[in-house]
Formats: sequence, structure tokens, C-alpha cells
Amino acid sequence: MLQQFSDKNKDLIVSINGVLVHRDKAGISPFDSAVQGGDAVWEGLRLYNDRIFRLREHLDRLRDSALALAFRDIPTHEAIVGHLRAVLAANGMRDGVHVRLTLTRGVKYTSGMDPRINNAGPTLIILPEWKPPVYSSGGIRLITSTMRRPGPDVMDPKIHHCNLINSILAKIQANTAGADDALMLDSRGFIAETNATHVFLVSHGVVLTSHVHACPEGITRAVVIDLCRANGIPLEVRDLSLSEAYRADEMFCTGTMGELTSVLELDSRRIGTGEPGPLTQQLSRLFRAKTASEGELVVG
Repeated sequence: MLQQFSDKNKDLIVSINGVLVHRDKAGISPFDSAVQGGDAVWEGLRLYNDRIFRLREHLDRLRDSALALAFRDIPTHEAIVGHLRAVLAANGMRDGVHVRLTLTRGVKYTSGMDPRINNAGPTLIILPEWKPPVYSSGGIRLITSTMRRPGPDVMDPKIHHCNLINSILAKIQANTAGADDALMLDSRGFIAETNATHVFLVSHGVVLTSHVHACPEGITRAVVIDLCRANGIPLEVRDLSLSEAYRADEMFCTGTMGELTSVLELDSRRIGTGEPGPLTQQLSRLFRAKTASEGELVVG
């Protein structure tokens, strides 16, 4: 699974601290905290028919992450939404768009990791792209990575930070193995997430998903949990072992960039029938109905 460049994105306009600029002329300082130490937080948003799905939840998580990292200045939700509206309008975007928000601690007055040398305020980058869900509708194949997802004793996953090397190393292993993505375990050997998405299993009619001990508090994950509860679908949130994934009837991943995606194979072992299962398909339909009818209007 390799994302391809789209000519529709050739002349994108991006927003840096509210300044609209062509993608090829955009830049941030070499003294910016994101450049020097990955000292930044981020969110992925999706635009459906003029509306951003779960916008406030994403902005709340961005703020919570910045607070946990002791950012001195954090833009208000209203300020971010204003910049978001402007950049979407500049690109004429209304649907089929993924937006990456990045908030860095900002520009330092000299190199170093001490946050006290940041006195210029944060850097807010808004990057919208024409981008449909990135995974094949037919499903994906995973391998289990040897890289482990750290827990709160190492780097708290409740901080949605830009230190993604751990996940990138897992993705390299998936690429080398010819798989689409990599399943990652926590330090105890239980399933955490993939390098990019949350994970659900279906076993004997029960939807199962892991605790968020070693993975972010996923917003799409939360929507799926709510859909199960609202539609009478049995659900358990608990520790899950690798053997439970191998013997599951269905397996799927969730995330803003990919929505709901069936997992057909794990470590060259077929999951269930090797096709998207009935509960995965039902939840996908329910999710699509929700994104088609809900969201905060940001265009028009």
C-alpha cells in the first residue's frame, strides 16, 4: 500500500500561522521546535460535504496534547477553525479532503531542547490534500512488527505527538515484508495498534478492541465503539493477544485517514474467510452514514 501523488494536489495552498502560501513556497524556520526535536502535536481531519467530522474532538485532543507538553501558547479552537476555513476556501475544497494540523512549540532563539528558549509563540501548519481513504476497499494485509508501542512509562500515548519514529520503523518492516502495514504489540505482548490505525477483532459475534494503554485515544475508534453500543452489537474493551487475532472471525482497522478497513491476513495467516466480514461491513455502512450526516460546517 503506497500512496500515490495526485495532480490535484500540485498547486495546493497551505496555511502557516494563518499565512496562505503555495506548497512549493511554504517553509518553517530551521530553529522551529518540530525541526529540532519533533516537539509538536498533530491531528488528522477529514472533510465530508463541507463538514469536518468530529472537529471539536480533534481540536480538544490537539489542545490536550499541547497542554501535556507544557506549550506556553495554544491557539483557541476559534482561531484554528478560522485558519482552516480560509485554507479550504483558497483551495476550493468541499469534499474528499484530508487535513493535517500540526502545532509546534514554535521557533527557538538558539538551538537546544530547553523549552525556555522558545519565545516566539507556536507554529500552526494546516495542510489540506485531496485524498480519499488510503486503504483498499477490499482489505489489507498486516505483519506483526518487532517494534513495540511504548506505554506511559516511556512516552504517554495520550500525547498525540510528532515523534513517529517508532511507527516508521514498524512501517519499514511491513514494506520489507510486502505487507500493507504492521501490527504493533505493547511492552507486555498484547495488541496495541498498527503503525497508523487502531485495531478491532470480531469473535463469535463480539467486537473486541484493546485498551488505550499503548496507543492514542482514537477518535474514529470512539465512534465505532459508540456505534456498537447504539446498535446492540456486543463489545468488549480488554487486553488482546496475538493468538486471538489469528483465530478471529474478522479483523479491521480504524482511523481518520483510512476510515474502516478490513484486515484479510496477518503474518501470512488468513483471518476468518479472508474477505471483509459481515460485522465489519455493517459498521462501515453505519460509519459512512454518520460521516454523511454529521460534522461541523466549515465551507460556505
